[in-house]
Amino acid sequence: MSEKMDVNLTGVKQSKGVWLVKVPKYLAQQWDKATEKGEVGKITIGKKHGKTEVHFSLSEELAAVGEKDASLKVPRDHPFTMHAVGGQTLAVFSQRDKDEISLEGMVVHRAECRPVVNDNYMKLKKLQMQESSKPQRLSQQLERAITTVFKPVANHDFNVEYEKKKKSEGKMVRAERQVVLDMLFSAFEKHQYYNIKDLVDITKQPVTYLKEIMKEIGSYNSKGAHKSTWELRPEYRHYQSAEEEEEMQTT
Repeated sequence: MSEKMDVNLTGVKQSKGVWLVKVPKYLAQQWDKATEKGEVGKITIGKKHGKTEVHFSLSEELAAVGEKDASLKVPRDHPFTMHAVGGQTLAVFSQRDKDEISLEGMVVHRAECRPVVNDNYMKLKKLQMQESSKPQRLSQQLERAITTVFKPVANHDFNVEYEKKKKSEGKMVRAERQVVLDMLFSAFEKHQYYNIKDLVDITKQPVTYLKEIMKEIGSYNSKGAHKSTWELRPEYRHYQSAEEEEEMQTT
């Protein structure tokens, strides 16, 4: 903030601490569809083997994606992955008018709200991939010449910026994060293990950028039968391991 503003601290003493939770984009979009006093879902907190487990369940009304496909539903079940706040000091502020902001409380827990990977989730990811692949611009044949004050330019600013970025990062230009995630999830539907070279060939993304994303959703095998390969973390997998399949066959 560049301008000085008053900070209201009256509510801090009554505050018991707040949670900072990261949620998927589609979940935030569904919440926006809720009415002012409508219920968006329920959070349950329990204990399992002495460990706290938090789970969010989206309301049935908000699970519907749209009218195009009534069978397509947004995933309702979202377990929380808890993280320690660590040595950070995080706070939540609110602003009700231009001249004052209020300190609502200090962050005592950090968490990520992640979906359970099931058929609904994979259908939703497929729909997102189809939407992202649609062309943003369409060509149209003109019946007559345009006689306006606009004159063609040798090169547009966005083309110049693209060329600069292309030179700085080589032939591969970073795509939007969600687009890369969709390509990775689609690839791991087919195989469980990939080396980084194969993932680069599939996504056409710079190695450093790809490794950043894989460190968040995957695990690197530094030894064993699948040495030097990546695989998805358990919370992102929708397939069964060989041990699980064998166990199910013997029971």
